[in-house]
Amino acid sequence: MPGEQMDEKQLAEYLNMDLREVRKLAARGKIPCRRTSGGYVFRREQVDHWVEQQMHQMDPESLEGIEKGVSAHHGIEQETLSVCEMIPSGGMEVPLSARTKDAVVRRLVALADNAGLVYDPKKLVAEIRRREQMCSTAILPHVALPHPRRPMPYDIARSFLIVGSAASGVPFGAEDGSLTRLFFFICCKDDPTHLHVLARLASILHLRGATDDLLSAENARDMLEALRRCEEALTEVE
Repeated sequence: MPGEQMDEKQLAEYLNMDLREVRKLAARGKIPCRRTSGGYVFRREQVDHWVEQQMHQMDPESLEGIEKGVSAHHGIEQETLSVCEMIPSGGMEVPLSARTKDAVVRRLVALADNAGLVYDPKKLVAEIRRREQMCSTAILPHVALPHPRRPMPYDIARSFLIVGSAASGVPFGAEDGSLTRLFFFICCKDDPTHLHVLARLASILHLRGATDDLLSAENARDMLEALRRCEEALTEVE
């Protein structure tokens, strides 16, 4: 629901967070909210964007909590929403045939288009560029999670994930100036799925050795096998 609002208790349940922590974040202006006579009110859209921006700083326990809370709130079955299953045939490219940031975006969209998932590739490329202008999605070491600014329910056939790996790295706007080698292009039909996938990928990439395993893949098949192992290891921990 686009305009959905939540009170403090509802937000604590949504993020699987202690109520006192929610109140502390709100009082300090660390999370978008509006103060009322009865406490703080939060817009889900704004909270989802805040979570996206904070994910790279969160520990695995917090990420797992968010994934569970969001899934429960929206009735998403965690066990059935596997990021590996969201990758279409031909949706991985190793090595990625792109050497600039814009070329990476266009190539990732082209892979989705080739899989028959995109109705308007030019529009999707433009939406990703707008999102990158807000701030780079290269928020994890060597990894970027490019995606449109908003879900695109009418512009794609289904929610999907496209993966690419650039052996030599690409300047993608990482805050520390480092090159990005691993790209997870996320495109979803709705906010809940988008946030769930973001949290799942961030959790996977927090696993010890996961990024190195993925970067060592020499072809798409090896990459998919490595990602599947990582996701299985994550669900076993959960």
